[in-house]
Amino acid sequence: MALLSLLILGVLVKGHLALTPNDCGTSYRRPAYTDIAVFCGTESISLAIQVCPVIYTGYNASLLILNRVASDPSCRGTLDETANPPVVRFNFPLRQLDSCGSVFRTTSAPGTGIFSDFSNIQTVNISGVVRSFDPTIGTVTYNAELSYFYSCAYPLEYLINNTQVDVSSSSIAVIDNNGSFISTLSMRLFKDINYTTPLVIPALGVELRTRIYVQVIAANLTSQYHVLLDRCYASISALPTNSTFFNLFVPCSQDQMTTMLENGNSQKARFSFPAFRFVEQQNQTISTYYLHCITRLCETSTCAQFMQCNRRRRRDMQTATIKDGVSDTTLITSGPIRTQADTSPGSKETAQSSAQKASGNGASVGLGIALAVLVIVGTVAALMAVSFYRKLRMLR
Repeated sequence: MALLSLLILGVLVKGHLALTPNDCGTSYRRPAYTDIAVFCGTESISLAIQVCPVIYTGYNASLLILNRVASDPSCRGTLDETANPPVVRFNFPLRQLDSCGSVFRTTSAPGTGIFSDFSNIQTVNISGVVRSFDPTIGTVTYNAELSYFYSCAYPLEYLINNTQVDVSSSSIAVIDNNGSFISTLSMRLFKDINYTTPLVIPALGVELRTRIYVQVIAANLTSQYHVLLDRCYASISALPTNSTFFNLFVPCSQDQMTTMLENGNSQKARFSFPAFRFVEQQNQTISTYYLHCITRLCETSTCAQFMQCNRRRRRDMQTATIKDGVSDTTLITSGPIRTQADTSPGSKETAQSSAQKASGNGASVGLGIALAVLVIVGTVAALMAVSFYRKLRMLR
């Protein structure tokens, strides 16, 4: 009954969903492996299948079925005659319940490069197939079966910072493709524990020990994943390769001054730390460093296992040098965090001594001027007295 209904549907829509060989032009040919384009987006997967080879084989756009799901209108293809060559487009969300029968498979592998300290790096693979439905009723058919396989692989571990990250569109793949969720992730700094007032770093830097509140959030991400911070650290260089760094938070351990507020429980993670400065920048008025976070997107049912310390490596919390870097698509330069140099007691005493010396010098100058005035007045008085004495003698 279902096949008969689909056949009737194909006949009804054949008039407006099918193109003629004349409409196809040079695209009217045998099917090829390159006839499908796969776009792995952050919210959905899009497929574009050239329709003219489908017509050449004896089908039309309505007879291409995604993962054998023919009853759901949102899973049917739509003919796009404006494309060159014309294509049938399929688009479905990454949510497992609404993905039109796509298969979700999560795999794990040891980390490499910047993730080399992690023994379990996950990747989710979303795959499926678009097949042709042959409406022929009988013993034999002269139509070849068409199968267009697709696959999108999304890594679930990212290195992000406090700058919004944007990625360009993925390259077209014949059978499968790689996608990225990194454009959904962002890091922001706040000045209050309620995360309502963004922290604006002044030109002269924030004062030492000022509490900085950090939030890593995933926007427009399918609800089946939560945000889990594996490691957050500060480095002197915007590119942490061969740069001194300080770990704020690593698996199963954190700096005693770092406070973890939320992690692995929702699509945002929050922590805070007091502003500090690097010792090697002690002779600088302003200490500048950059914040980075290695972020895992874990399925809601598996986040807990990544938070178990007995399965994770503990790492040294001391300042060290990073040896391995990551690709340009994952490592993005963040805005600098600047802290003011602390004013030492010696500096205050020096300033007070200088002020006292300046005050003493001012008093000496004033005393000298007063003495000079007195000398002049005394001299004038003496001259006047002599002149008056002479006039008095002349009168006698």
